[in-house]
Amino acid sequence: MDSTDEQNTNLETPEPSDQLLDSAELLPFIDQAQRALDSLRHLIDQRQIRLSAGAARARPVLPPTVDQEGARVIEGTFDGQNMVGPDGKQYSVPANYASKSKLVEGDVLKLTITKDGSFIYKQIGPIERQRLIGTLNRDEVTGEYRVVSGDITYKVLLASITYFKGEPGDDVVVLLPATGEARWAAVENIIKQGSPAPDLTQPIV
Repeated sequence: MDSTDEQNTNLETPEPSDQLLDSAELLPFIDQAQRALDSLRHLIDQRQIRLSAGAARARPVLPPTVDQEGARVIEGTFDGQNMVGPDGKQYSVPANYASKSKLVEGDVLKLTITKDGSFIYKQIGPIERQRLIGTLNRDEVTGEYRVVSGDITYKVLLASITYFKGEPGDDVVVLLPATGEARWAAVENIIKQGSPAPDLTQPIV
């Protein structure tokens, strides 16, 4: 036996690992990651939600689940008018609820869909807010209301304007994400012409 053969006989053949991964077990995780990426791509493409520091600090959105009573539980982010789920699907939020709760674009909501098909919303992750005053305008063509503050125009829910009996020209106190951009503003109050200006330093609740 030459030296080469002697070296080969001393090489140890590695034993196969007894902890092999089953590719079938990995597929669900890969699919879930792909769905999350597709959802994020959809949100960016549609510009439904603008990421901001305030939104980043909000409660993370969890995947859909089913509770003990068989109801579907879905978490999502409020885009100013609807809730956008983790799959990018939009869920209609009642305007009266959004208006009364003063939901701000970027808030995290939990939707419970009961067995009888009822939709129950709950705000679970409010983002940091700021308050400012703008002027109420109405589009003569569409009839939609807008709040103009400086050179920025925000959409507002009709239910909020109707509740406060707002009219074009009124000053509107709105709530917005503390950082980042937003298309929608939540109406906190409407100041009729001739009324005293509100104290904007009051805590936001």
